Amino acid sequence: MTDETIAADELEFMTKAKFNKIVESVVASKDLSYMDAIIYSCEQYGIELEDSRKYVSNVLKRRLEVEAMNLNFLEKVGSLPLE
Repeated sequence: MTDETIAADELEFMTKAKFNKIVESVVASKDLSYMDAIIYSCEQYGIELEDSRKYVSNVLKRRLEVEAMNLNFLEKVGSLPLE
């Protein structure tokens, strides 16, 4: 599914599930990071970036967190120290 296949009437009532599906589609089709895919999706569907927070599911939050840790934007947690 591409972002063009989302009908205009489906966007009338955006839900977490729909937004998650749109972002996952953008990540797969455009080979973008999750952060970039959220920004791209907001721009394409006229969603204010600040408003996107309420549409980000827990799964998407975890993927963003992992991505941010890999980019050293967040401190890595949950790993055991190797000595």
